[in-house]
Amino acid sequence: MKIGILGSGQVAQVLAGGFIKHGHEVMMGSREPSKLRDWQTTAGNKGSTGSLDATAKYGELIVLAVKGSAAEAVLRSTGLENLKNKTVVDVTNPISDEPPVNGVLKFFTGPNESLLERLQKFAPDAYFVKAFSCVGNSLMVNPIMAEGAPTMFICGNNDEAKKKVTVVLHQFGWEWADMGKAEAARAIEPLCMLWCIPGFVSNSWMHAFKLLKK
Repeated sequence: MKIGILGSGQVAQVLAGGFIKHGHEVMMGSREPSKLRDWQTTAGNKGSTGSLDATAKYGELIVLAVKGSAAEAVLRSTGLENLKNKTVVDVTNPISDEPPVNGVLKFFTGPNESLLERLQKFAPDAYFVKAFSCVGNSLMVNPIMAEGAPTMFICGNNDEAKKKVTVVLHQFGWEWADMGKAEAARAIEPLCMLWCIPGFVSNSWMHAFKLLKK
């Protein structure tokens, strides 16, 4: 597939590398594409860079990998018509700028809403799927864990869009659990808080969640 990645940070670059590793073509989009010059040098002929709107036009599958507080502004810059009927993998979390308390992050959303739901309302013609939001970037692509493949929790309103995302998850070495519609992001996004606590408290970051079934 042609993958358009909105974002230029470490998460965006790790996921871009994963897509290229698995044979996809990637365009990374930024307000300042020049910031991605080093990435472009290492990406080879499967990777390119462009503006946010050019990246949204390019991608058959879009990945939103930016700071949660910037997500709506980034989507606005793509030109929302460029996202119409496209699957958007929402990697964002609604992390506040306030520091964590005893290792616990603060969110700018309330308990009965999620950032995914906000973004789905903001760009109603796109098909948002929450994924890659409950693990650090070092384990996003083909993680090797002692207990076997970890579980990625996903949700979204469009079943076909979720199927596309599970194809990617399979390539990236994950099991997955579909938690249902967009409202389920109210439960998935706080897993970021839980995942980060061992890191902030004891500098332990190499872990992931696994759903065990009987």
